[in-house]
Amino acid sequence: MPCRYVIDIERRLVATTGSGVLTFAEALDHQNQLTRDPIFNPNFFQLLDATRVTQLEISSAEMKALASRPVFSARSRRAIVTSRLADYGMGRSFQTYRELAGGEEQIEVFQDMQSALEWLGMPKSFRAASR
Repeated sequence: MPCRYVIDIERRLVATTGSGVLTFAEALDHQNQLTRDPIFNPNFFQLLDATRVTQLEISSAEMKALASRPVFSARSRRAIVTSRLADYGMGRSFQTYRELAGGEEQIEVFQDMQSALEWLGMPKSFRAASR
């Protein structure tokens, strides 16, 4: 499965990593796994590293459906990091759809990891393992 995550309780961070071909079903499954995880806290921040995603098989309608689900709270910051221009656009679409769905968390899309880590307030040396 190309979508994995680690919950770092000390840093109050969910570090999600996507790789390969990422589908709607896998993204939806990731959201479901998070909400069922006993240590998940919707107030935590999220770092979504999509720099190793080679193809995103998620339509605009499916992106809208993912964005309509309130997984994180208004206190959360969510950084999406992409390396491909098309994925950057989909990240911005997710951000817009989430706002339209009433999401109050802060979401930003980045093309470099360092900027995302700084925005989240993480140390430069931060590295997350994924499960």
